[in-house]
Amino acid sequence: MQLKKELIQQIQSIIATAKDRAIRSVDTDRVLMYWQIGKVILEEEQEGKERAGYGEFLIKSLSEMLQQQFDSGFSIRQLEMCRQFCRTFPITNALRSQFSWTHYRTLIRIDKKEKREFYIAEAAKNNWPAIKQALR
Repeated sequence: MQLKKELIQQIQSIIATAKDRAIRSVDTDRVLMYWQIGKVILEEEQEGKERAGYGEFLIKSLSEMLQQQFDSGFSIRQLEMCRQFCRTFPITNALRSQFSWTHYRTLIRIDKKEKREFYIAEAAKNNWPAIKQALR
């Protein structure tokens, strides 16, 4: 007995859709994690702002400790990006679930707010998989 082609295609579609949703869900959680890390760093720095160099010390120390515990992914540069991410996008509810960390890493490097807002709108409207290519 041979399986119907439509049946196989339907099941393949279900699997592909579930995989895509799982990947998006993980990336959304990662974006939120980086935003929350940035928020905690910013709040701690603001409490310790009277101490010169505290931000650099804080990030360097956090990076060393987190990399020992969680391996890579928490370099000084990465933690600085988390901090900049929270500064650039201070309202977590305004984050777009269709944007990956790659989108946001590119967006936080755009210094002009109007230009950043343009790319946010275009990327959302056109469902761009990445923004970096549009900036070239």
